[in-house]
Amino acid sequence: MTHDEIACILEQEAVAIRNIPVTDQFDKAISLIVESVHTQGGKLITSGMGKAGQIATNIATTFSSTGTPAVFLHPSEAQHGDLGIVRTKDVMLLISNSGKTRELIELIELTRGLVPEMNFIVITANPSSPLASEANVCLETGAPEEVCPLGLTPTTSTTTMTVIGDILVVGTMKKIGFNNKDYALRHHGGYLGSKSRAQSKNE
Repeated sequence: MTHDEIACILEQEAVAIRNIPVTDQFDKAISLIVESVHTQGGKLITSGMGKAGQIATNIATTFSSTGTPAVFLHPSEAQHGDLGIVRTKDVMLLISNSGKTRELIELIELTRGLVPEMNFIVITANPSSPLASEANVCLETGAPEEVCPLGLTPTTSTTTMTVIGDILVVGTMKKIGFNNKDYALRHHGGYLGSKSRAQSKNE
C-alpha cells in the first residue's frame, strides 16, 4: 500500500470516531454500571458474536482490570448452561453492529426468564433494531462505512465499538475514584504493575 492509501484509511477511521453520536446515553450507561456493580454488588456481563464478541471480551477484561468486575458470556454457550453466571443486580452490555444478531436476541429472552428485571446496555449501528428496542440504554456507533474494500469485513465498525467501550471504562473509573493504588493491587506483573506501584507511592 502507498503512504497515501494508508493515510486515507487512518483518516476514515478517525472521522468515524469523531462522528460517534455524543448523547446523554453515555452518562446513563455509566450510571447504570456503577449502580449495578458498585452500589448493589452485581457485575457487568458483556456479550456479542464474532468480531463484536471479541470487542466485548476486551471490554470485560479492561473493566475488570480497572476495578469493575466484568465477565464475557458467549451468547451461544449461554444456551448450554453458561447462562447460570447471570445473577440479580448484574447488568448486561450487548454489542451488535446490525442490532439483529439472533443469538443476542435469544440471550435477552433467556436472561429475562432467569432475571426478569435485568438491565441491558446495547452498542449498535442501528438504533431502530430489535436489540436497541429492548435496551435500557442504546449507544450508537454512528453506522460508519467499513474501510474494508469489500465494505463487509468488520473494521471501522469495530473501531467505534472499541472507542465506545473505552469511554464507558474511563467514565466508570472517574465515577468510582479508581486510582494508582487500586490499579497496582490488580496488576502485580509486567511493566504496568511496576509503573502503577511506583505511581501509587507518590499519591
